[in-house]
Amino acid sequence: MKKTVTVNDKMQKNYVYALSEKPGKNFDQDFKPELTPKEMLELGVFGGKYMTDCREEFPRGWFRKAKLCSEKHDPELNFFGVNASQPLSVWRQKGWIHPDDPRGWFQWYCRYFMGRRHEDDKRQIRRWKAMKRHIVQIENNCFPGEWDCRKRQRQAVLHWAYDSRKM
Repeated sequence: MKKTVTVNDKMQKNYVYALSEKPGKNFDQDFKPELTPKEMLELGVFGGKYMTDCREEFPRGWFRKAKLCSEKHDPELNFFGVNASQPLSVWRQKGWIHPDDPRGWFQWYCRYFMGRRHEDDKRQIRRWKAMKRHIVQIENNCFPGEWDCRKRQRQAVLHWAYDSRKM
């Protein structure tokens, strides 16, 4: 029997989904994120604002050392200390948002990591893979470990579960 999760936060009311896999297991063969959602939250992503009202949905451990700010988006909380986000309105305008994941890719990834499998998985994995073009730009223009080189691009890549500290 599958476990179900009911979401009641600022963006979703009574949204229910099923978990069909164990957390962190049985990912699509083309999807190999380098960071877990917990690691991303601890490093500092999305200006700390992204997950401030979602704590009930995900494991408490994800939030123990997370860099969060419920009042505002604060780029200084990001690992590279820069803003690398576009407003949600831009994401919606570009058609990047699936109705089941109104916060976007990272929400999809958190739910996928927890074991949800969904009709949008293939599209989101394609989007994740497309970030490799940014990795190539970092690798072609920066020395390994040169964190001041292309900080915004490094932060954006970090938002997609690629560990840009290692590039």
